[in-house]
Amino acid sequence: MAAVIIGLIQIGWAAAAGGGGERNTAWLLGPRDDPKPVGVVAGRLNRALTNFLETFPLFAAALLACDVAGKFGPLTYWGAILYVVGRLLFVPIYAAGLPVVRTLVWTAAMVGIVMVIVAFFQ
Repeated sequence: MAAVIIGLIQIGWAAAAGGGGERNTAWLLGPRDDPKPVGVVAGRLNRALTNFLETFPLFAAALLACDVAGKFGPLTYWGAILYVVGRLLFVPIYAAGLPVVRTLVWTAAMVGIVMVIVAFFQ
């Protein structure tokens, strides 16, 4: 559930960051037919959200598979913790533009998914 909450926060943060400049309230409330440029931070938040939307289904599927197979144990637990903490840290680090740290945190979250997958096959 923590990962879902992180996702919801990311959606809100990315949407809120899109405001201002050419992305005024009228554009944000309209059909958005004509794309408007975003600022640096808003662009980072949008990319971080896209990344979350790519990784979360993998995490959720792996965790659900472990649940159905009765494979919850320390590896599943710590893998899930690693993914959630990694995703929690990833967004502000990405928004701040810290390239090496961002990659390390992303890698940690991905290792968390792999840990859950490995737990399924044990």
